[in-house]
Amino acid sequence: MPDVDSAHFRQLCGRFATGVVVITAMGPDGAPEGMTANSFASVSLEPPLISINVDRGADMHAILSAAPEFVVNVLQSDQEALSRRFAERSGPRFDGVGFHRSERGGILLDGVIAYIECLRMAHFDTGDHTIFVGQVIGGRVHEGRPLLYYRGGYLTLGGS
Repeated sequence: MPDVDSAHFRQLCGRFATGVVVITAMGPDGAPEGMTANSFASVSLEPPLISINVDRGADMHAILSAAPEFVVNVLQSDQEALSRRFAERSGPRFDGVGFHRSERGGILLDGVIAYIECLRMAHFDTGDHTIFVGQVIGGRVHEGRPLLYYRGGYLTLGGS
């Protein structure tokens, strides 16, 4: 069987529409840190578990490896600019971004359609990424339409 190169693999996986989230956690200095991701999935109902996949070369990898808790912020359809900001490899991602802290200290972005607070339970290195598993310990939903990612671009849901 022939090997699939990274460009072809991206093309294949790009046919699967995903939601867009920003993962947030406190850095070692107590400052908020975050990154955009679309590799988020529910894993289990009992106990409630989710997973996120993070490139081992990403700044956020070391932060998630050390942080005991993190938050998955599910972006709304009008938050493409926020997604792009947190997808940048460097720079002050939180400058001018509205957020607040949960009772537990989680970093909750303003205007999201949901946030999911998690305890980091496990991680597994595989390929060039690490799969982080979080146990859901809280969260909240808000009305709105999700921001979607498909074939290298952003989409929103139509309808009423």
